[in-house]
Amino acid sequence: MIAIEEIHAARERLAGRIVRTPLVRLELPEEPGAVYLKLENLQPIGSFKLRGALNAILQTDAEELRAGVVTASAGNMGQGVAWAARELGLSCSVVVPDHAPETKLAAIERLGGTVVKVSYDRWWQAISEAAFPEAAGVFIHPVQDERVMAGNGTIGLEILDDLPDPDRVLVPFGGGGLSVGIASAVKSVRPATEVYAVEPETGAPLTAALERGEPQPVEYQVSFVDGSGSPAVLPAMWPLAQGALDGAFAVSLDETAAAVRVLAERARVVAEGAGALALATALRYRWDENVVCIVSGGNIDAGKLAQILVGETP
Repeated sequence: MIAIEEIHAARERLAGRIVRTPLVRLELPEEPGAVYLKLENLQPIGSFKLRGALNAILQTDAEELRAGVVTASAGNMGQGVAWAARELGLSCSVVVPDHAPETKLAAIERLGGTVVKVSYDRWWQAISEAAFPEAAGVFIHPVQDERVMAGNGTIGLEILDDLPDPDRVLVPFGGGGLSVGIASAVKSVRPATEVYAVEPETGAPLTAALERGEPQPVEYQVSFVDGSGSPAVLPAMWPLAQGALDGAFAVSLDETAAAVRVLAERARVVAEGAGALALATALRYRWDENVVCIVSGGNIDAGKLAQILVGETP
């Protein structure tokens, strides 16, 4: 768990630099419980990643930052680091897998970041090793940096400010930095609230690890849910996720696409695949409870969104 003191400090550090996103109730009369949406897609970069990226960079030694910053990302963390680098006058390189959405790559470049496209295996290696020597700059890890997780944890504090008694909080799981950060904040303030991670079935290593009691590689399939799902739980994240979370769910691509449609049609919210995972889970299980769904981002290619809105699954 991330210390609550670090999360409160991150909140003060980020005040005035990020959007304090709303928590809104999704009107679903057919559902037995109340579903709330934490709209992180409304951040300046369209994703929660700005919180962790900025919190980490603001705490990095100025001398280290002279060479710039580097991260590995499917797109959203790259935007967060590029945004922070632009604000602070730093150079920025973002290592991306070859399947990264063009929408996210274009956004990184608009923010002044340099995109370095590599194979998925090389990209995963950079994340696993927390390094990419081919680019100059200090490496800001997208997941397992505790400063990143503390920044993400500020979402949990905001949720409890707006809804003091949620029964469940559902969080998309890519590497675990978002879910561990939010769970650390929520559990420290309201231990009775359950926090669950959600993954796509096409790459659900945490769900499998919790079932087996230990992490093992799983089969991973690239999909439109590019911000979540992976072939393995990072070793450094396994004890944190196991200790902070109450469990994990895996949902299908069809369920995720359906949740993207519900968000667009019922709430006028544009969500990317990962951003709809939490709602997909809530719609499947229909709990008679107060359920908070983290809409982690809204950076989806227009073509894929169009497919989903006409009833298809990309």
